[in-house]
Amino acid sequence: MESSKDSSNLRQKAVKSVIWTAIESWGRQAVSLVVFFILARLLSPETFGLIALAYIFIEFAQIFVDQGFSVAIIQRQDIDKEHLDTAFWTTLGISIFLTILSVACARFTADFFKQPQLVLIIQWLSISFTFSGLSAVQQAILERKFDFKSLAIRSLLAVIIGGIVGVGMALLNFGVWSLVGQQLYSGFVQVLVLWRVSDWRPGFRFSAIHAKELFKFGVNISAFNIINFFNRNTDNFLIGYYLGLVALGYYSVAYKLMQVMMQILITTTTKVALPIFSRLQAEPERLLSAFYTATQFTSLIAFPIFLCVPVLATELIKVFLSEQWIQSIPVLQVLSLIGPAHVIFFYNNSVILALGKPSWRLWIQVINTVTNVVGFALVVKWGIVAVACAYVVRGYLILPISLFAVNKLVKINLTNYLSLYIVPLVASGVMVGTILATKYFLGSFIEAWLLLAISLLLGISIYIFTISVISPKLFKRLLELGESLNFKRKNKV
Repeated sequence: MESSKDSSNLRQKAVKSVIWTAIESWGRQAVSLVVFFILARLLSPETFGLIALAYIFIEFAQIFVDQGFSVAIIQRQDIDKEHLDTAFWTTLGISIFLTILSVACARFTADFFKQPQLVLIIQWLSISFTFSGLSAVQQAILERKFDFKSLAIRSLLAVIIGGIVGVGMALLNFGVWSLVGQQLYSGFVQVLVLWRVSDWRPGFRFSAIHAKELFKFGVNISAFNIINFFNRNTDNFLIGYYLGLVALGYYSVAYKLMQVMMQILITTTTKVALPIFSRLQAEPERLLSAFYTATQFTSLIAFPIFLCVPVLATELIKVFLSEQWIQSIPVLQVLSLIGPAHVIFFYNNSVILALGKPSWRLWIQVINTVTNVVGFALVVKWGIVAVACAYVVRGYLILPISLFAVNKLVKINLTNYLSLYIVPLVASGVMVGTILATKYFLGSFIEAWLLLAISLLLGISIYIFTISVISPKLFKRLLELGESLNFKRKNKV
């Protein structure tokens, strides 16, 4: 009886957490997209290329702020005040040190890329390290408590205020500094709101033993983040160094749109997955069931969007950005195809971490990064579309490795697992065919915005209808889930 009650409580927490994470992610990304579209119309490709170069340095230094302590706090079954104090003061001390170090080293990065403007940009952006140091432990505590409502409020306020500052500065012709101001104000607001909504305050207890415990788990997280940095930034580095700021600007805008889709469609649920899977680590059957369910429902949402963006990329760029970003279209078309693989990969990582195997994830990422770096280096001379192709092909080639690792931990039934993707793939294929037919018959007669609207409306309708025909049972489960969420909202009101 107690186990049934615990299961029900965990399920309720999971549903509420997903709802608030969705509100946070979708709301934040909606605001971010509006701001991004406005800034893309006001600023040049060179400006976006310049900020992308600065972020190669900033993101590398950012890795060392947290030391993996946040994930360790979420993953541990038991945590005490000394763990939290130790993690906070260690993280804050490192973040302040990194801010000072980055200010001092900014000129070396600027000289390397032969872009003197980078000096001041990097120095100002370095302040964000201190903001991260003040936020990391507080955020981990709220995630551990499933308090995603507070995190949602914090994130939405930050992105709205940061966006207002960025657009205002761009309208006043501040150029690249509008992007810097947007990031700094957003980070500052996040710190203020996070400390307002959290009731935890650090004490002055520091324990070397607790630091060692956290570091033992976190060192693999940090190593993973270092490897992942090269995985995510080698393309920007090579494009910026060999092809120039303009090419990097086109590539970074397409990559930004792909990243937004990832945040909206995947991160929403994977953010909740780690604490949920961690609670179930002693119950492998329930963990496997949760893994299957989360994977299938996320793929039902993510697959159609990622697979339809290549068909509608031209209309999306023309309607929401402007003609100056036409060269980003083929890059966006190619990059979107990695989406389905990321759905699978992210949930695999959550299971691996939840079961206390961060070193496994690290080695998978080493393979991931080495193949990416080699692929990018080989094709960069053929341009930004070739780099995007290398990224996608490599992603699918190494995907079975992470699946093999998960299978070693929870014993997946491969037939049952692969069957989870049949309905999303078939329905997405029908949706893509519908959109292509719509564009073929109407593309020459109506404006891009109207064609986009009609294509989406018809495509979504056909997608839902296809699911109801080929899998009535799954369609019924989706309806029941929707009714359940509506009922919970009505009860709250």
